[in-house]
Amino acid sequence: MNNRSVIYFWLISLVILGGMSLYSDQNLQEKISQKIISKAETQTALSQNELVEQNPIQKSAQIENNDSPLEFVFPTPGVPPVSFWRPPLYEIPWALSPNDHFLFSRPIAADEVNWPLADYRYGYFFPDTDIVHTGIDIDAPRGTPVLAAADGTVVWAGYGLYTGSYNEDDPYGMAVTIQHNFGWKENRLLTVYAHMDRVDVKIGQQVSTGDQLGIVGNTGFTTGPHLHFEVRMATNSFFRTRNPELWLAPPEGWGVLVGQLRKDDYSYINYQDVYVKNLENNQLWMVRSYGPSSVNRDDFYKENLVLSDLPEGKYLLYFEYNDEKFRFNFEIRPGEISFFKFQDNIGFSTELPVINVPEDWEIINQENNFQD
Repeated sequence: MNNRSVIYFWLISLVILGGMSLYSDQNLQEKISQKIISKAETQTALSQNELVEQNPIQKSAQIENNDSPLEFVFPTPGVPPVSFWRPPLYEIPWALSPNDHFLFSRPIAADEVNWPLADYRYGYFFPDTDIVHTGIDIDAPRGTPVLAAADGTVVWAGYGLYTGSYNEDDPYGMAVTIQHNFGWKENRLLTVYAHMDRVDVKIGQQVSTGDQLGIVGNTGFTTGPHLHFEVRMATNSFFRTRNPELWLAPPEGWGVLVGQLRKDDYSYINYQDVYVKNLENNQLWMVRSYGPSSVNRDDFYKENLVLSDLPEGKYLLYFEYNDEKFRFNFEIRPGEISFFKFQDNIGFSTELPVINVPEDWEIINQENNFQD
């Protein structure tokens, strides 16, 4: 092959390779464009979907008042609130006041949806039952890693959490309970992770924040894959739960709304739908006040309504009660709890609760010198 033939060969090769490269780049651009269009269509569809779920909770749980183990079904997760990005969480423990206790990280990683489903928050009651939803449900695809919310020791792993012994028909399905290396006001704290398809830890094992406990699944009395997460105080009991939204660290720059809704006789208003609107971008949330029994309120806030993961900003809260419409403006500040109280015939207040210490406690402490 002479020199001229070699030159022609290389020229032809360069043209072919250039065409292939151009074709590849065009395919890549088309794929990127399709992905952007698909994402835009998804955002539009979701933005038009329910940021506010106004439908009642589905009737998917029944309970019988007898001596047999509690029989109920955890609900199918609803559509999560719209959000394509959330900032990282505050480092735990996080508290800007002595009454706050954001001690736990999220049990689902930050690159996944890890906020409570709107319809299945703590304190919601299933229709026609006296069964409280004792935790929060976090929507996640089957197989998503479930992570320890803080350091501690595994005290339960597998089937039978509710009944206390191995039972594949246990409503929690495959579950893990961690007793943590810290407590709150002399009470130990535990967290529960339920409905897993696989458990990766065993009883007695020491775990650290972020360690994998298992994977999201569909075991137990549930009709769709999700993680059921609880915070328990003092004992590993279904009846000793607290609202996890007051214990999970918020995303940086975001805060939590905590409220009391009371009647004119100062009793709590139950099952009240409350709407919360961000005045800057018009995003809308709905939260429902607790049911009438079987809930454990925070020792300080005595709440019956909690809405976490609200971005910093100015908000409008509104609801209708006894055929009257009520509105209240408030502000969410980074990393803080924004507290309000409403009482019928009185109105709204943002004054924090006051803990009254009985006078005889002070007298006993002053007079008793603890001598034999």
